[in-house]
Amino acid sequence: MKVGLYFGSFNPIHVGHLIIANHVAQETDLQQVWFVISPQNPFKVNHSLLNEYHRLHLVRLAIADEKNLKAIDIEFRLPKPSYTVTTLQYLEEKYPEHEFAVIMGSDSLQNLDKWKNAEVIMSRYPLYIYTRPGFEIREDLPIKKTVLNAPLLEISSTHIREMIKSGKSIRYLVPDAVKEEIESNHYYKG
Repeated sequence: MKVGLYFGSFNPIHVGHLIIANHVAQETDLQQVWFVISPQNPFKVNHSLLNEYHRLHLVRLAIADEKNLKAIDIEFRLPKPSYTVTTLQYLEEKYPEHEFAVIMGSDSLQNLDKWKNAEVIMSRYPLYIYTRPGFEIREDLPIKKTVLNAPLLEISSTHIREMIKSGKSIRYLVPDAVKEEIESNHYYKG
């Protein structure tokens, strides 16, 4: 099976993430999209990062009825910080029957060559890149790429966390089940 890996903190997951994942699953040759919840991004120091198991639970709530979307916690058991190349190599060993690709925004593509063992990622894994305003697709990288024009929403997890802290509604920005879970557990309040 061809599997697209969608890496992120998903802090919290929102409808923008879901629209991209659904677009990739519906409009490409990838048969499934796996959300890879990162416990710690090596490029980000984030003090408002919700516990990884809570974020995993929110992703699972968000995609509960979707057959071609899956949430995985593989990076929870790998050394921290999480490096994409380590996760890819681990998944290849664990699931040799699958072909893996990486899903990323054109913003992430900008610094791909600075990632740990970037040359391994660029030479071995196809990249499915959704365009983000203000970030051109780099043409100078030796990559196998599929460029997607997925529908994008101007929503960020940072903005959602700020709204929660301010006591504002996040309805329509996250799935209802995610909203209810965040509210009932008082996530992102402090």
